[in-house]
Amino acid sequence: MAEVISVRFRGASKNYYFDPRGLQVRPDDYVVVETAQGIEYAKCAEGNHEVPDEAVVQPLRPVVRLATENDHKAAAYNRKREKEAFGICEQKIAAHGLEMKLVRVECSFEGNKIVFFFTADGRVDFRELVKDLASVFRARIELRQIGVRDEAKMLGGLGICGRPLCCSQFLSEFIPVSIKMAKTQNLSLNPAKISGTCGRLMCCLKYEQTAYEDASKRMPKNESFVDTPDGVGNVCAVNLLQEEVQVRLDSAPDSPKRYKSAEIRVLRNGKGSREGIEIPAERPARVTFAEPASPDAPRRRRPDMPPIQISSALSEAPAPETEENTDGGRHRRAKGRGGRPKTAAPPERAARPDKSPTADRVEKIPVRSTSETSAEKKAAADRAADQAAKLDKDPAKGGGNRRRFRRRPKNK
Repeated sequence: MAEVISVRFRGASKNYYFDPRGLQVRPDDYVVVETAQGIEYAKCAEGNHEVPDEAVVQPLRPVVRLATENDHKAAAYNRKREKEAFGICEQKIAAHGLEMKLVRVECSFEGNKIVFFFTADGRVDFRELVKDLASVFRARIELRQIGVRDEAKMLGGLGICGRPLCCSQFLSEFIPVSIKMAKTQNLSLNPAKISGTCGRLMCCLKYEQTAYEDASKRMPKNESFVDTPDGVGNVCAVNLLQEEVQVRLDSAPDSPKRYKSAEIRVLRNGKGSREGIEIPAERPARVTFAEPASPDAPRRRRPDMPPIQISSALSEAPAPETEENTDGGRHRRAKGRGGRPKTAAPPERAARPDKSPTADRVEKIPVRSTSETSAEKKAAADRAADQAAKLDKDPAKGGGNRRRFRRRPKNK
């Protein structure tokens, strides 16, 4: 076992192992490490840990030191220098008339080398461009041509799923993807739907390919001759995720039916002739599933679930007050909303002591009697009638006895 730390360089999603040389490095710490290209500034992704010797690529490069304040300033100065170099390089490319697109500029930690990444359709003669850039920056200039996938990885962005691109997040290397994967997963072969930001097939097509391949081994192919509980027919569609097939029966070819994989018997897998195929007399059994309970059905409580405790302050409503009738001395029930009578609570429930801690804080709203509300309505109606009578008698306010005339239609 070898003790290592994992670091990640700027713009890369791959981790590299380095020998800590006795230093205790924590995640998210910046370190200065020794690489094949020289001293570099990197971020620790995983602290001190042990890995098998087979996982380490020899020779294992050491960690020079933990990043100091001067190292942070040098890294910030290099980032500023990269922005200036990007603009100058674009001007030089336009001056030389080269058909290339500048993607990114990286400056080494020591500042003695600048790398320019670009994309182009074919080979580009940039020898004169390198001479001009070397005379401006007084450093070693290196131009690297990359592909469209590497361009998307460097620039980053959001995919059609709304999440950051996989290549810029966690994919350490590009995985091969083919159009056969889209066909196996029954996806649309429209390039706009199965292509990523880079214009190539999406890397996520590879994620579920193993599950689809395993399901395709158990499911029949299209145009297979199968036996179903309703008769024989040919498979016209296959749903690998739900493991269902759509069969066009010989008895009803215009209305295909769906069956589970356990409900069919494959007599011939794939296209072919039916000659010589013996059809069994016994048909496959139909698979029954438990139907979900209807929303109107009462719900049953599981025996292991504790009973629901309802606060007595909410469960026990105050009993409505009754008013005494003047004619017979009897009591009548107060009416609630909608004119429906309210019934008093049972005596045994009303006498139950309230042990809820919120019982004292619940404010009981008094119930108004029917006579009070009817008297208020009658008084409001009388006031409205008096105001209407005053308006009719006062000529100044548009009242008085006025004769109303009906407008005659004009002669055509």
